[in-house]
Amino acid sequence: MTKTVMARYGELFLKSDSVQRYYTKLLTKNIRMALKASDLEGDIILHRGRILINGENTEEIAKVVSRIFGIVGVSIAVHTSADRDEIEREAAEFAAEKLKPGMTFAVRARRSNVKGFTSQELGASAGSRIYEKVPGLTVNLTDPDYEIFVEARKEGGLIYDNTTEGPGGLPVGTQGKVLSLISAGIDSPVASWLVMKRGCIVSYVHFNGGKYMGQDTKKASLENLSNLSLWTPGHSVEMLSVNIEKFYDALTKIENQRNRCLLCKRFMLRAASEIVRNNEYLALVMGNNLGQVASQTLANMAVVESVIPAEIPLIQPLITYDKEETVKIARKIGTFRKLSGDVACSVVPKHPAVSASIESVLEDEKELDIPGLIKICLNDTEKYKALNGKITLTC
Repeated sequence: MTKTVMARYGELFLKSDSVQRYYTKLLTKNIRMALKASDLEGDIILHRGRILINGENTEEIAKVVSRIFGIVGVSIAVHTSADRDEIEREAAEFAAEKLKPGMTFAVRARRSNVKGFTSQELGASAGSRIYEKVPGLTVNLTDPDYEIFVEARKEGGLIYDNTTEGPGGLPVGTQGKVLSLISAGIDSPVASWLVMKRGCIVSYVHFNGGKYMGQDTKKASLENLSNLSLWTPGHSVEMLSVNIEKFYDALTKIENQRNRCLLCKRFMLRAASEIVRNNEYLALVMGNNLGQVASQTLANMAVVESVIPAEIPLIQPLITYDKEETVKIARKIGTFRKLSGDVACSVVPKHPAVSASIESVLEDEKELDIPGLIKICLNDTEKYKALNGKITLTC
């Protein structure tokens, strides 16, 4: 009998054999990188639908693995031989440590690639052994005081009674590289995390407004970068901080203020599209939420997004989310902050356009040297890297 960390993957199991092999290969690579980042060692063994990680510090290994995309659940389990009698005997020993006379219990049994008995028979006989070990128990399959899970597999038995939920999704790296616009706020980090969950390698761009932004804006965006990097341990994450103060200098000289936010977003998306082209990213990511602010009405989103080249997909995971749904995820992933400090934008007009016409926006843009300003701003860029939560300025 030995203790092991058992990780379950869900969606990968539905893929074709060749795709599943590729995805599980990436998943095990990500597990190794995550363990190394935490100075942990573990031997990885692949079972059908299960990944076993054998190492000395099972508690810490389980904690690390439970944050890896592609994993739906993690348990610390007893690993036995494939012998049915041993599985049942160890299940009784395991359960006896948690049960007392008068309690109710249930055995949840399953088997994989073994013959000679059914899951129901395994559950019944294991339950009998547990009852013999702790007399005075009552079976309750609906709402028991205690549940024990027993698996009989070709590779050996697994016994456990607790599971930590993993993030699910697909292993990072299965869907390629994307560029996410990240701010000091709540929405863009959550949008980025959701895209990571679908297997994307995410790099970031932050548009720094200089004197037009609150003094804590850049700091908050770097905190978002740091927290997000903790979800891809062992992977270096990049962020470009583009200084667009010169653009704001020109923007604030335009007499019509109502279109400012739309002009700003169009400028950011044009600049981001240039970065995508120059770095071979496969898509842009934004944290837009339909109707949340004036620039995110359907009419205004159409005006803003029209500047993105047709060959660059725009991914907006939060488009239909309620704010509370977004906040809930932000709390879960560690990017929520009640107080972000001074992150206000002084350029935002008192009465922004809710349904601007493309004609009026194009008329305002005639007063801006868009290509020239993009070149100036992109040439004034700082590059940061985050690894396991630690940030360094690289250039």
